[in-house]
Amino acid sequence: MCSSFEPHDDFVAPDNPVERALLGGEPRYRKAEVARLAGVELSRAERLWQAMGFAHVAPEAVVFTDFDVDAMRTVDKLVSAEVIPPELETAVARSLAQTMSRLAEWQLGIFKAVLGDTFATDIETTAEVAEAILPVMENLQGYVWRRHLSAIAARELDEADTGPEEPTVVVGFADIVGYTRLVRDYSERELARLIDDFEDLVTRVIAENHGRIVKTVGDEVLFVADTVRDGAEIALSLNENVAREPDLPPLRIGLAHGTVLARFGDVYGSTVNIASRLTTLARPSSVLVDRECAAGLRPESGFVLTSLGPNKVSGFRGLRAWALRRSE
Repeated sequence: MCSSFEPHDDFVAPDNPVERALLGGEPRYRKAEVARLAGVELSRAERLWQAMGFAHVAPEAVVFTDFDVDAMRTVDKLVSAEVIPPELETAVARSLAQTMSRLAEWQLGIFKAVLGDTFATDIETTAEVAEAILPVMENLQGYVWRRHLSAIAARELDEADTGPEEPTVVVGFADIVGYTRLVRDYSERELARLIDDFEDLVTRVIAENHGRIVKTVGDEVLFVADTVRDGAEIALSLNENVAREPDLPPLRIGLAHGTVLARFGDVYGSTVNIASRLTTLARPSSVLVDRECAAGLRPESGFVLTSLGPNKVSGFRGLRAWALRRSE
């Protein structure tokens, strides 16, 4: 399946009112004209355009609007004001694009579901609905963004005096068991419903137990928590909630505790890799934790840890794991 970040054929100018409505104006400029009007070098404009995941544009193609010029000027101003370091502008553009691309695909799916056959057969009506809905969706996105920004800022301010540059957190992976078989056996509608139910459940459980979702990738969710107890509660509650849902397959979950590199909304490092490896070792409906998680949970009440000894895992020699469950 082709993702929006894979290369496509050259863009052509929008030839229907739906695209014009979504772009916010008529295409007026070639890419060299956008760069000139924004006051940036063409090579830099092309690099940012590609970092945002958009297809190559031929020099003579007139596909850009005033919004493109304004966006390029905005990026240049942020870099000039040192809000975005020059060496990070491409990474920032890429991270923003990946988030927005997924959001746009989800929103278009809703748009098509609401309009039904009208989406493909009545272009004028579709364009009118798009123009009416777009400002509402932009306002809602702004509200959600501000709320998340406020919550993250508050957390960072609370940790400013004691938090290290590389934070210490619990990293967890939750993986749907038998997902490959489900993809083969389920219809697209059934698979979509399964993924929706899975994401709804994990979002609720993780939020209720003071965790944060880093990302979801189809059959898997990556989350973090600030304490080993919160991480353990999330993992065990996920399995308990899934067990009460007859239509959801069981999960495998791995937890690891340690420092991570937090970058553009994602997390990296050996702690993340260990949590991922433990997930592959876990049995259905079970939770495996690493040495650091186990050490942090031993003083906590309500949990039982069972050592499974060292495991042969690629990249981690003698990785030790403990099975986690609630005490009777």
